[in-house]
Amino acid sequence: MNTTIRDGVGAGGLFAQDSTKLRLGELLTSQGLITPAQLDSALVQQRKTGRRLGQVLCDLNISNEAAIAQAVAVQMNIPFTEITANAVSMEARGALTETQARRYRALPLTRRQGRARVAFVDPTDWAVQDELARILGCEIDAEVVCDSAFLITLDRIYTRSDEISGLALELGKELVLGDASSVDFGSLGQQVGAEDAPVVRLLQTLFEEAVRARASDVHVEPMAQRLHIRLRIDGELHLYADMEPRLGPALALRLKLVAGLDISEKRLPQDGRFCAQIRQTPVDIRISTMPNQFGESVVMRVLQRDARLAALDGLHLPELGLAHLRAALSSGAGLVVVTGPTGSGKTTTLYSALGSIDAEHQKIITVEDPVEYRLPGINQVQVNERIGLSFGNVLRSALRQDPDVVLLGEMRDHDTAETGLRAALTGHLVLSTLHTNDALSTPARLVDMGVPSYMVAMALQLVVAQRLLRLVCVHCAGPHTPSPQEAHWLASKLGDQWDRSRLQRGRGCGQCRGTGFLGRRGIYEVLPMTEPLVAALHNADNQKFSQLARLELAQETLAHQAARLAALGHSLASDAMRIGLRSLE
Repeated sequence: MNTTIRDGVGAGGLFAQDSTKLRLGELLTSQGLITPAQLDSALVQQRKTGRRLGQVLCDLNISNEAAIAQAVAVQMNIPFTEITANAVSMEARGALTETQARRYRALPLTRRQGRARVAFVDPTDWAVQDELARILGCEIDAEVVCDSAFLITLDRIYTRSDEISGLALELGKELVLGDASSVDFGSLGQQVGAEDAPVVRLLQTLFEEAVRARASDVHVEPMAQRLHIRLRIDGELHLYADMEPRLGPALALRLKLVAGLDISEKRLPQDGRFCAQIRQTPVDIRISTMPNQFGESVVMRVLQRDARLAALDGLHLPELGLAHLRAALSSGAGLVVVTGPTGSGKTTTLYSALGSIDAEHQKIITVEDPVEYRLPGINQVQVNERIGLSFGNVLRSALRQDPDVVLLGEMRDHDTAETGLRAALTGHLVLSTLHTNDALSTPARLVDMGVPSYMVAMALQLVVAQRLLRLVCVHCAGPHTPSPQEAHWLASKLGDQWDRSRLQRGRGCGQCRGTGFLGRRGIYEVLPMTEPLVAALHNADNQKFSQLARLELAQETLAHQAARLAALGHSLASDAMRIGLRSLE
């Protein structure tokens, strides 16, 4: 901002009558916005009414607020802003009270990295700017706004929000805080009888270990002579405990009790969920029971509520693929499909995509089975087939709720797929998942489900296929000599652009629990529906579509992504080869 305003408007403001510097009338005539004769006429009227010159100019239709504000912006070399309530970020809204905003005739728009954009009706009032910089605790970038637009914006933003917030805070103090449905196994162990206490303590220890080890699933499996408890860590199952088989029914009974399942039913599978307090941290547990030959097998999905979902930039998408995905999300309509097998991270990708969409100004509805993560500002619906709350029924109801974006957890059948595609054709952005091996086979899968190919061609915008690849533990990584098959496969994908000396393998250490792997990373192939692809799909020419899709993907298939990760020593060559051979070559 130019702080040496040699020809400023004057400390009295845009409509000031007195100034020790260039006055408003002189400023407007110097910029050719009014003539000297019009200025003289306005000054005569000003002396009669005592009103500010800017107001007189507007009353006489000689000029208007916007022209005056823009003239000041040009003179001061600062932006002119057409302010609206949507231009004020949620963080900035709480920076000033309504009284302060009206007193200073200023409103913060955004705050970022130690600076605040502030809209001023009178940006030449340096005392106000200094005071606001003190209140906000940061430097200010001033912008000019019209007085009337400023007042309208204030009325829309400060609609008794302070009063409502105060009432909510007062009410919150009267309510019992906490999640009444959560289960604290530590407290439960002190309440139950002596017979059940060991089972409860075992479950508490089991869940603590699952959270500590970053396990995604816990498997309780009764066998003929033993009870196996295994944890799935980084996509691979590891034996956690080998116990007496008589503990199996007791564990299953206690888990079914906390999940609200029918403890008398042992012949049919059941699904449920509960929240557990693990070291003062809420953890959502999805539970599935299934009878087997020796009892009830129980599998639990562990979802940490405070887990931070990655931003799109943090998913490691290829640069061009990320650009295609951002373009599809910003288009506002059409179908975006994320595909891959169970456990390949599709839900994480979809949630990250939702996180990049402005939920404040767009209505977002998700239809999921189950709702895995709770997202702020988004309407999430849990499917319940037992009461008729199916994907198709919820989706049709959701479309009557005037959504801008719909996330459909999975396209399972013809009804759901066709309804989702019709929603995409009628101006909604629809995000969903499918189970296919690669991006190329996704349109054919939709057609196989009974959706007409022309509808798929017109609605489908983008397909993202993905896998999760285990990462070599950085704490115990060492050189790895590839087998002849691995070396041949890497050469077929990368040519001479790889150095076998960079290949690594984890030896096993305390950090990785002796596995040699620590964490996983997504690999992706992104297929945008270009005009040639749409034309081939519309004409049901599968052969041409396949040829064009392979050319579009080029060297950015899942196999190429996996090979590059292995060649850099981040992943094991055999893992990359296994994923590559199952996908598009």
